Amino acid sequence: MSTGSEVMAARTYPFGDPDRLNLNPLYEQLRRSEPLTRVRLPYGEEAWLATRYDDVRMVLGDARFSRAASVGRDEPRTHPHQGESGMLAMDPPEHTRLRKLIAKAFTARRVETLRPRTQEIANQLLDDMERLGSPADLVEHFATPLPVTVICELLGVPFADRDRFQLWSEAIISTTSLTPQQIMEYLGNLHAYIAGLIAQRRVQETDDLLGAMVKARDEDEDRLTEAELVQLSAGLLAAGHETTVTQLPNFVYVLLTNPDRLAELRADPALIPAAVDELMRYIPLGTAAAFARYATEDVMLGDVLVRAGEPVLGALASANRDEKVFDHPDELDFHRESNPHIGFGHGPHHCVGAQLARMELQVALHTLITRFPKLELAVAEEQLPWKKGMLVRGLKELPVRW
Repeated sequence: MSTGSEVMAARTYPFGDPDRLNLNPLYEQLRRSEPLTRVRLPYGEEAWLATRYDDVRMVLGDARFSRAASVGRDEPRTHPHQGESGMLAMDPPEHTRLRKLIAKAFTARRVETLRPRTQEIANQLLDDMERLGSPADLVEHFATPLPVTVICELLGVPFADRDRFQLWSEAIISTTSLTPQQIMEYLGNLHAYIAGLIAQRRVQETDDLLGAMVKARDEDEDRLTEAELVQLSAGLLAAGHETTVTQLPNFVYVLLTNPDRLAELRADPALIPAAVDELMRYIPLGTAAAFARYATEDVMLGDVLVRAGEPVLGALASANRDEKVFDHPDELDFHRESNPHIGFGHGPHHCVGAQLARMELQVALHTLITRFPKLELAVAEEQLPWKKGMLVRGLKELPVRW
């Protein structure tokens, strides 16, 4: 056992610039020899980095590791600005109080009722893309408008405003792509925009999720404050499209560069639900571990004693490649008997929209590969442009032909 008093020298983290969707090999080395290691990020205090599956799940799910304790601390991070407060900086029961207000809209049963409409949207987008002609940018014409349209209809946000709120939403996932001043400006614009939609619903009720949240707030002010209503709604709008907009092109890129796996899906589309979860496991969406949890008391994590008050970062991408949990973890395998990945997180902060994202990704992949059986990259792989300065890895454009 080692203790916090035997603190090792901190490694610089992240372990280098992201290389497309490749996971840095140092994570594997650490899982084997130093699963809990000290790291120093560009900003904030030093932290522990957990790389093994069991340790990461514990950090995310054990009540002795707190997100609320990050408030007021110099949280370890990759960006100069401190993240805004809100649900992501809460613990139960405060976090549970807000989550309950929206959880019913994202149950598996409720999400399934949205599948036919999602299919209609996907069909229409590919009709439009086909009319434009090959080649086309899949990010612009399919991967972006599909989840944006779905979340707009669910929340009750005008799709016509997408260019504005998509721009402002970048503030939530930016590390260095925006200046701190731009981030504050964009968040202010997003919150003002949401406040305007809330005001409209107080004049005329609507049958959408935003309307339901406004009604919950107005009927019982103890359930959430006005500021919480605005923050929660803005977070749902941004998170409800940003990650899927990023992951869908990532999925297609991985399939187009792994033709055997793509051929497997084309031969048996019934594998698509399993493929979506396997791609969530396999693809390291984040550029680095983020959103540290602070130990509220001394806790043993593996054979290391984490002292009360110390922050721990959980490397989800590394956990999803843990050879003690996943056979041949660096291979893409759509036939895994068990796939307990944590691509959507774990514990109280497990992604509330996970079922919605799964459904959208299933519909998108099925529609795309059956509609365009000869789909392929329209440029050489090394010419594909990748996003920079963000919390997530993703393509700016994905030119394809069919």
